[in-house]
Amino acid sequence: MSYFSLTGQVAIVTGAASGIGEAIAHRLAKAGARVVIADINPAGAQAVADSIPGAMAVQVDITSLASTDACVAKVLAETGRIDILVNNAGIGGKAAPIWEQTSEDWQACVAVNLTSIFNFCKSVIPTMRERKYGRIVNIASIAGKEGNPNMIPYSATKAGVIGLTKSLAKEVATESITVNAVTPAVVRTKILEQLTPQQVEYMTSKIPMRRTGEPEEIAAVVHYLASPDASFVTGQVADASGGRATY
Repeated sequence: MSYFSLTGQVAIVTGAASGIGEAIAHRLAKAGARVVIADINPAGAQAVADSIPGAMAVQVDITSLASTDACVAKVLAETGRIDILVNNAGIGGKAAPIWEQTSEDWQACVAVNLTSIFNFCKSVIPTMRERKYGRIVNIASIAGKEGNPNMIPYSATKAGVIGLTKSLAKEVATESITVNAVTPAVVRTKILEQLTPQQVEYMTSKIPMRRTGEPEEIAAVVHYLASPDASFVTGQVADASGGRATY
């Protein structure tokens, strides 16, 4: 018996042109899924898709419901099914106290980190409900539980992701659709380039393991939650924080 097999399933991974999303795409593909690399960067998405047998790249603006609807329609036309959605795409936002954050800084984080997840979930839920099966995994952050200073827009939107996850999980709990979140601590990806060295040091110092996580370590947690084996796990927040989480 093969545990956590995704053979024959179709998985959309947003923000999969790099970082955690790319690692998740490779992990799910190795488990047998046909992976859709959904990203705003068409060249980056295609490069990752080219490295994964059977993968397809789709350019999508996750902040636009029309764009996420179009992505889902394209995937269904090509594959006939969507079993897994991993909402991974996000931005770190500006590292600054609230008095230095602009309305534009706030709105950018809200659009990319939170509205996008509403959009993609809304786009994909109808087909999952029709088929009476689905796995949705939202990538939140430990900052959404504990709040990082000088990262109010990021922390607040990631807290919103946790709330959205728990609410949606209850709405579809009787339809064999599970919705869970993963809350990484700081992970070694290009998103760290958006932060100051002081911010990275602050976040790393809070981790008992005293190191950043690796994208592959987050992908392993996502793989389990995206699998049929996680059939009785929904509305949960899985920490991948090197011991930082306190609740």
